[in-house]
Amino acid sequence: MSFKPQLKIPATYMRGGTSKGVFFNVLDLPAAAQVPGPFRDALLLRVIGSPDVYGKQIDGMGGATSSTSKVVILSPCTQPNHDVDYLFGQVSVDKAFVDWSGNCGNLSSAVGAFAISSGLVDTCHIPDDGPAVVRIWQTNIQKTIIAHISMVGGQVQETGNFQLDGVTFPAAEIKLEFINPSAADAAMFPTGNLVDQLLVPNVGNFEVTMINVGIPTIFLTAQALGYSGTELQTDINTDPVALTKLETIRAYGGVRMGLFNHIDEAKTRQHTPKIAFVAPAKSYTSSSGSFVSADKINLLVRAMSMGQLHHAMMGTAAVAIGTAAAIPNTLVNLAAGGDALSQVTFGHPSGTLTVGAQAHQEQGQWQATKVSMSRSARVLMEGNIRVPDA
Repeated sequence: MSFKPQLKIPATYMRGGTSKGVFFNVLDLPAAAQVPGPFRDALLLRVIGSPDVYGKQIDGMGGATSSTSKVVILSPCTQPNHDVDYLFGQVSVDKAFVDWSGNCGNLSSAVGAFAISSGLVDTCHIPDDGPAVVRIWQTNIQKTIIAHISMVGGQVQETGNFQLDGVTFPAAEIKLEFINPSAADAAMFPTGNLVDQLLVPNVGNFEVTMINVGIPTIFLTAQALGYSGTELQTDINTDPVALTKLETIRAYGGVRMGLFNHIDEAKTRQHTPKIAFVAPAKSYTSSSGSFVSADKINLLVRAMSMGQLHHAMMGTAAVAIGTAAAIPNTLVNLAAGGDALSQVTFGHPSGTLTVGAQAHQEQGQWQATKVSMSRSARVLMEGNIRVPDA
């Protein structure tokens, strides 16, 4: 019996923020994978090593966590006044699906650098030295992201002294701006309320703030869940009862937000919505062993990603956190003290993150104008991905 040789596809493995993923130029993919569909999904699942019944992704590029089971496809720009199109796929570790329903804010920080290095940005927009401004069209959510990338000698600057909590080593700072990040086709607050009561059968009745900005997110208070807000990954991820409870709340919240019609749809839409819990600022020790002082933060936030407590914070969830903190009387704002905040620093399991947000009311509806934060990114490996030919 003969077997076909493996496919050989140009790709780059990159860290972006506190995530890692495999990056492709769409023109380097096999023709059938250059368009959405089952062939593309099957190819990317095999690249990452999913579905893996062992949950380890040993036979692929994935790292067996939501933060490291990701793919990015960049394409020549289709929108006026933009430089590149960016498509993100969240790959399930143990199930055979790629979730295309939202963006990855962390990997967004690597998009500008990859676009420049791949020749997808017009050279007239790239200085030899100084900041390059890359306007990214995020195709999953139809929104603009602006990345400020430092250039030195005509090359992307990757090394530097910017320290991002959740990443061990320093690198060059990348400033990101998420422009008008409110959902394009839905109200920022889907129910019209800043706080709702969410009844979850056999679980409880919870006060929630449900917001659709950056990524659809359901916020609860840590107290309502029996938590302090200082929890680390092992406190949640080793507790199957807690994980089931949180996932059930997420499913019912997703229905309430209008993201799906029945809670069963949450099983194949793990990337959105996110669920997070907040608490007033208090001191704690982060996962790295560093001390986070209550007087250095506005509040505590812990967020779930793909059914597990995230080791730091998703960039898109940070957009939601910053925006909700800027709007009086949301649960996030109240946890931060109740003042209208144009900038908020919150504590997460790995340390802290500062996010700036501008929000305003227009005809009675809240809108986010811009959310900004700093991340870092770098190339880990570049060359060719090998994938068995189906």
